[in-house]
Amino acid sequence: MNKTHKVIVIGGGYAGTLAANRLRMRDDVDVTLVNPRPAFVDRIRLHQFVAGTGEATVDFGTMLDDGVHLVVDTATRIDTAARAVRLASGRELGYDYVVYAVGSTAAAPTVPGAAEFAVPVAELESARRLRDELDALPAEAPVTVVGGGLTGIETAAELAERGRRVTLACGGTLAPSLSAGGRRYIAKWLSRHGVAVVEAAKVAEVRPDAVVFDDGTTRASALTVWSAGFAVPELAAASGLSTDDLGRLLTDETLTSVDDDRIVAAGDSAAPSGLPLRMSCQVAGPLGAQAADTVLSRIAGTEPPVLDVALVGSCVSLGRHAAVRQFAHKDDTAQNFYVGGRLGAAYKELACKLGVLKIRREARKPGSLRWVKGGRQVTGPVSAAAPATPTRTASPGR
Repeated sequence: MNKTHKVIVIGGGYAGTLAANRLRMRDDVDVTLVNPRPAFVDRIRLHQFVAGTGEATVDFGTMLDDGVHLVVDTATRIDTAARAVRLASGRELGYDYVVYAVGSTAAAPTVPGAAEFAVPVAELESARRLRDELDALPAEAPVTVVGGGLTGIETAAELAERGRRVTLACGGTLAPSLSAGGRRYIAKWLSRHGVAVVEAAKVAEVRPDAVVFDDGTTRASALTVWSAGFAVPELAAASGLSTDDLGRLLTDETLTSVDDDRIVAAGDSAAPSGLPLRMSCQVAGPLGAQAADTVLSRIAGTEPPVLDVALVGSCVSLGRHAAVRQFAHKDDTAQNFYVGGRLGAAYKELACKLGVLKIRREARKPGSLRWVKGGRQVTGPVSAAAPATPTRTASPGR
């Protein structure tokens, strides 16, 4: 009688959902997806949800292979000795393998008053709060978005196009990962739409009705949106597994935990060789696929493939009618080439749709995902006992 291999996928984001579907390449693999929400969250559309220009949830019924079991619950501990995942409800799920794909969350702000008076945009629940608070504000009420990265820019632009008075507090260079031309395009668009961009000063305090900068200036802010950085859940550390400084699970180049070869990581919560790739939807799908391939290789008794994924650019939307598509080298360093305006917006919308469509295609045809490779070459393995600093010949693009 053939053995059934039980695989628990923790986290139903872009990486986890795709991994769960891909694991169905084998009929003898029993896949359970554990996710705290009953719906898939399309995180790259949360800024649209906040502004009321789009939705950010998708029915899991349209995303998962029929053989994947969805458990709506939160994993609180991975008991590696008992090979069981403990859930907040009190349930325990036994496993042969775990795909650790818990994703990322908003970074806890250290700025005084930010935790009390600023609302993050990184998760569905906080996005709902932002949307409700915006709906309750007069149209002329000032709004501050903190964070000059792509999430902050997209949120500020979406609100500005809807007629809101927006200040974008960058705390440094606007869109630092983009080329100089791409940054200039974004700056001009924001200026034309009335967004006050503050690059020179950093937010020093958040008050209920204002934001204070470190140069002493104060700007009125009826609502402050926090988009300054990401963190990861503490499940790996709470389970006694090795992590990097941010809490991502430390793995080798096959995405296998340096502590336990039955735990494989994917997405934002993975730190392969201690050199994690940029947190993004672009990376999550390939990492989910490679995590599934590693598990399937171990079940088959073959050598798992090493990580091979390239990041070739990024997209940042500017409302509903413009965007910047920034092209990059395979190591994620920006090229001096971008596409803006309506063509950029069309590219951005296509990229957003593909994030969901690729997962759905994997549900219909497990093993179908293909991605750009050749952007990462790492030497010097990392072990749990000696997490030596590996070298790399291509930057993973942090």
